[in-house]
Amino acid sequence: MGRLKPLPWLVLLVGAALFWNHRAPPSSSALAPERTATTVTAPASTLPEFLPAEAHATLDRIARGGPFEHNQDGGVFGNYEGLLPQQPRGYYHEYTVETPGARNRGARRIITGGTPPVAWYYTDDHYRSFRRFEVDR
Repeated sequence: MGRLKPLPWLVLLVGAALFWNHRAPPSSSALAPERTATTVTAPASTLPEFLPAEAHATLDRIARGGPFEHNQDGGVFGNYEGLLPQQPRGYYHEYTVETPGARNRGARRIITGGTPPVAWYYTDDHYRSFRRFEVDR
């Protein structure tokens, strides 16, 4: 019996890693009924003009509970800058607003407060300033 070559093992391991890291988007039935019933995005016409077009897609994904393109989306926003009203840790969550042509996440975010969200903020300068806006339910 000959010794196994390392290349087939490497190919097998890489294939297994790719298989296990691939996650399909959750189906709507996987969401809790109360979550789908309580987070509804307002029509684009009722949102403030300062929100870029890409923010509307982010709001839709927030309302659906995903899927999100970035691992950080939905993560806790720490408010370390102290520019938003003081709340307990875990109150704020951040979501990426895509920036056309950016090679990374860019500087634009929507920050929500509460679960389900009751406060909405937008920043286009990576947390140096925020603009509050309302989302009708």
